[in-house]
Amino acid sequence: MPSIRGGAPAAGCGTIARTAPAAASTPAPLNSLVILLGLEAWKPVLTALLLPPVPLLVLVLIGARLIPVRRGVGWTIVVASVVLLWLASCSGSAELLSQTLLRPPSALGPERIKALKTDTRAPTAIVVLGGGMEPHAPEYGAASLRYPSLERLRYGLWLARETGLPVAFSGGVGWAQPDATAEARIAARIAATEFGRPLKWTEDESRDTRENATHSIALLKRSGIRHVVLVTHAVHMPRALRAFEDAARGEIRIEAAPMGLAQRVDLPLLRWLPSTSGTIDVRAILRELVGSAVGA
Repeated sequence: MPSIRGGAPAAGCGTIARTAPAAASTPAPLNSLVILLGLEAWKPVLTALLLPPVPLLVLVLIGARLIPVRRGVGWTIVVASVVLLWLASCSGSAELLSQTLLRPPSALGPERIKALKTDTRAPTAIVVLGGGMEPHAPEYGAASLRYPSLERLRYGLWLARETGLPVAFSGGVGWAQPDATAEARIAARIAATEFGRPLKWTEDESRDTRENATHSIALLKRSGIRHVVLVTHAVHMPRALRAFEDAARGEIRIEAAPMGLAQRVDLPLLRWLPSTSGTIDVRAILRELVGSAVGA
């Protein structure tokens, strides 16, 4: 299981287009309910409450409360919760969950990358999805991208170099950071000044994966794009792929280009001992399952 770790042009960039809000595809019922109730800003909080360790800690407290009156039931709940807390921190659990529940697609192979370079049947673009930003990185004296975004951007720009395809970056301001700089604008600056490969398009209105898809597809349709190579982490790809295919409605072909698929070389025993990376990976997978369920 891999570890999860148009506007004004940036200096040296080509044309960077910013999309206007487009007609959104119909959100899933739960996501619609959240929007209807005006709770969009609470989505990060609600998500955090649904993911480990919060539910399991609550179960421990419930079990402890039951021990004086229902000793057997109370202890069963406590022990089960502790076991689940252990498993929720193991990279082995993340591997199992990914293989059985997510089943992400494979990485693009050398032959497919070569074919993308020579295939001229349909106008094609690489679309990189944002994965978080830092409103202010003191070491740079400016806003920056969090490591998931940087990893995705790096791979997208590498693909662009290998194939000659133009790149779009999709990412606005998340629900938890309403006053921050749009992620796509930060990515445009980093791509141009640090990687020397300007982005052709930025989409800076989206706040979640569904909006990434809706706004990006609208922008690329106007540019005549008919084939999208979608870049994001493997654990995020199944949800992102569904959102983009829904938004494209068959008018643009969506091809997965997942990254972050490197296999661990840990001893087998270490995969079943709690670790920080195991906790991050399990939470990332469960977050994707929650996101798929609510249509975010």
